Amino acid sequence: MAQPGNTPRRLRRPRPPVAETSRARGRFWWLKWLLGVALIALLIVEGTILWPRLNEYWQALTEIHWGWVAACVAAQAVSLSGYASVQQRLLNAAGVVAGHVKNLSVIYASTAMALTLPAGQVFSTTFTYKQTRKWGATPVVASWQLAVCGVIAAVTLALLGAAGAIAFGTKVSPVTLTISIIGMGLLFLGLRYIAQNPGSIERIGHRVLARYNRIRKNPLSYGMRRWSEILKQLDSVELSRTDSVIAFGWSAIHRVADVACLGFACWAVGAEPSFAGLLIAFTAAKAVGSIPFFPGGLGYVDTALIAALTFAGVSGAQVFASVLVYRMVSLVMVAVVGWIVFLITFRATHHEDLAMDLEFERREQPGV
Repeated sequence: MAQPGNTPRRLRRPRPPVAETSRARGRFWWLKWLLGVALIALLIVEGTILWPRLNEYWQALTEIHWGWVAACVAAQAVSLSGYASVQQRLLNAAGVVAGHVKNLSVIYASTAMALTLPAGQVFSTTFTYKQTRKWGATPVVASWQLAVCGVIAAVTLALLGAAGAIAFGTKVSPVTLTISIIGMGLLFLGLRYIAQNPGSIERIGHRVLARYNRIRKNPLSYGMRRWSEILKQLDSVELSRTDSVIAFGWSAIHRVADVACLGFACWAVGAEPSFAGLLIAFTAAKAVGSIPFFPGGLGYVDTALIAALTFAGVSGAQVFASVLVYRMVSLVMVAVVGWIVFLITFRATHHEDLAMDLEFERREQPGV
């Protein structure tokens, strides 16, 4: 019983134990919300910067044929589907089974990152790597797939550029063209040979590691286990000639459909560029777009397209409208669809990414 004049103290109930999942979130739980707000702000700023140029292009539109616009959208969808098929074929060759819808979802989401984020190619590559790892790809196979995919895409783009130059009548040095094609072909064949014959480089790796260990005064067996693990992962890749041909075929479809998208965009506003000029404009835009100055190549890719299409015979009023239609489809539409796919399909897998990051840290520890 409480004594007179003394206020009884309120009994404190014991706090429930903190859940394990709450501890995993840690004190930086707000970071993902901050990143989300930063992403939205970035997209708003990019839209604000892009709007005056888009408005200028829109003023140049006089008559637009919506049937060709629909064809433009369809061609871009075929292009991305072709690239997803290249990725799917390479992963299947390594024993990683993932359906076309899964690969296509990753392509849309990773492309949206590449088009809208600063250093977007880095985020895009990392995202694709993590998703293929979740499907069962080993670290080496996931990296191998990205490398081979890039080589195939570069080869098909170079062939398109050479075809455009030859069709335009430009004198292409046969020596330069031959050396470029042979160099990229040897790189692809080298990656394919290493994947099919990992045992052939085992002795070379052991000699290099042994010499490195002697120089660094490490134990002689340092790194040997990791090297054997890498070779074991490469041994699972069986990229046959049929797989190679099909992968190159899908990459050709990816490129040709993207060229068709640009052509349909020109026809949608009544422009009629030459076939050779169209190929050169596309190749120039893709080459310039690989320079990571601004997300999506804002500004300089548009300038390259305008200059190349003007050189291809498109009039001043139509060239701005053509670039507008093409960029609205290949940049804005793909980015919007890609981020929607990401939010619907991949946003809920954040905790899996955390677990994978911890696995990567364990793998990167010395001597593992």
